[in-house]
Amino acid sequence: MSGLVIPVWQSIAGGALIGAGVAVLLLGNGRIAGISGITNRVLTGSVGVQAWRAAFILGLVLPALLIGTAPATLSGSPQVIAIAGLLVGYGTRVASGCTSGHGVCGIANLSPRSLVATPTFIAVAVATVWVRNLLVASP
Repeated sequence: MSGLVIPVWQSIAGGALIGAGVAVLLLGNGRIAGISGITNRVLTGSVGVQAWRAAFILGLVLPALLIGTAPATLSGSPQVIAIAGLLVGYGTRVASGCTSGHGVCGIANLSPRSLVATPTFIAVAVATVWVRNLLVASP
């Protein structure tokens, strides 16, 4: 297991910024911030006259680019990373949304689907880490 430690204040600030972004989009545009759906529309070119989607995605990425972050390190081969990305994309389709849509917006709206999806996301994440730690020896 790596020695990556993220200070609590960074997690709190990140959560507050996500909440603020969701609130601004909902109050300013009347839209729910489901990142997977918004990103899908941008990547498939079906943004149309609703360019707010591209602006929203840019607003998610731009602060990290301006402020700078630690260098990204991915463990695994490019093939494993590509397969993992495809599985995440497939999972967002199956779940009709991602953690931002279900966990932030859906829970706040007491959506029954989100009340099931969010604990499922968490349980699968815990199981994934547990299995990974069993399979990969710690240094």
